[in-house]
Amino acid sequence: MKPILTLLAAFVLFSCGPAVYVDFDEKEDFSEYTTYQFYPDIESGLNQLDDKRIMAAIDSVLQQRGFRNTPKSRFFINFYANESVSSSRSTLGIGVGSGGVNGGVGVSGGIPIGGSVINQVLTIDFVNARGDQGLVWQAVVEKELKARATPLQKEAHFNKMVSKALAKFPPK
Repeated sequence: MKPILTLLAAFVLFSCGPAVYVDFDEKEDFSEYTTYQFYPDIESGLNQLDDKRIMAAIDSVLQQRGFRNTPKSRFFINFYANESVSSSRSTLGIGVGSGGVNGGVGVSGGIPIGGSVINQVLTIDFVNARGDQGLVWQAVVEKELKARATPLQKEAHFNKMVSKALAKFPPK
């Protein structure tokens, strides 16, 4: 019984993380990519505070890996988000039933708990700053955020999304 509970707990913990999809140009030599800068006119679809949170998260991850944010950079970074609001998938079930020898009747329903959530899809693009300025690396991250999240919760949310996205940069 204990192994089944452990397996179930592990499944629940790992299913809550953000989903990440990465694509990149296999012909690109990413060892040359040491400097970056953000596009000056990013239109992410988010508010300015969330834009700053995402930029700070990207800066933190890249600088920990030895990349530098400079005006004369090797690649540009752009990001944008798509959001949709939905009710929480968590519900509290209530049931009423009756049964007997000849049959039964039952009624049940679910009451949503947890309030609304924002389904976010964050896309981070790395664009070659030289030559054709084409897209060379892209990550798409999907994660839910509480609609009434505090600024600290939003910061932690974006830090987690960006860390997961950039875990596969630069590609091997």
